[in-house]
Amino acid sequence: MWGVYLILGLFAGVASGFLGLGGGAVVIPALVYIFGFTQHQAQGTTLAMMIPPIGLLAAMKYYSAGNVKVGIAGILCIGFFVGGYFGAKFVSNIPEPILKKCFGVFLLFVALKMIWGK
Repeated sequence: MWGVYLILGLFAGVASGFLGLGGGAVVIPALVYIFGFTQHQAQGTTLAMMIPPIGLLAAMKYYSAGNVKVGIAGILCIGFFVGGYFGAKFVSNIPEPILKKCFGVFLLFVALKMIWGK
């Protein structure tokens, strides 16, 4: 079974390096719909997955091509660090079906904006 999780991680890593996404758009839906995790478990597991510097090699490649704004990345990191705490604190009170719907609506909004937006 660990091999299947490794394949999912590899796929998410390729998606991350290629499209700049991975956890939210690839790993969470796979954990919920393929592996039977609850939405809370999938989100928590994905956040734990991001503790090590998983994007380091991809970020270094983008940086070497001149495509990283380091100062802005640092500010975003601080916001993500603090915001992640509060998001995790509040999500435990949200019922599973509502959380799934919120997650799906968010992904749908982003997808529609990427397809038809400017």
